[in-house]
Amino acid sequence: MNIILVGPMGAGKSTIGRLLSHELKLAFTDVDREVEERAGANIPWIFDVEGEEGFRQREAQVIDELTLQDGLVIATGGGAVIRAENRACLQSRGTVIYLMTSVEQQLERTAKDKNRPLLQADNPKQVLEQLIEKREPFYLSTSDIVVKTDRRHPKNVVNEIIRQLKRKELIN
Repeated sequence: MNIILVGPMGAGKSTIGRLLSHELKLAFTDVDREVEERAGANIPWIFDVEGEEGFRQREAQVIDELTLQDGLVIATGGGAVIRAENRACLQSRGTVIYLMTSVEQQLERTAKDKNRPLLQADNPKQVLEQLIEKREPFYLSTSDIVVKTDRRHPKNVVNEIIRQLKRKELIN
């Protein structure tokens, strides 16, 4: 069984994913890091050279390959749910957890991060609001579990995820 984390940038997918994998004694992988490793370049460079479409193609390939494995905690990128093929892979190959967060929390968590090409704009708040409006229906329809992360310590979020996985009898 895979546990797959989805949600907007700044929701805590990587941080919570690492902690969750440790607690459940599963391997952790981050789709964005895997894309960068395979490309030999960071995400802003991929966006500059190949555009968002080039990045999304790389992302889809990584998601397909990772979700075919078993026993992983996978942190996806914020836009992974945009493509129907990704949603199908995520839903059929693991338990999907939506880490829900507010735009205000996203702004706080991403304010100094220059590795987020979509936020290199005059009005990052407006960008985040537009992204969540477009993507939230996909996060909700793809996920098996929804957990709010605003103003919560990552360990508390991990504990709630584990409780919900146990309640759904997905883990012992």
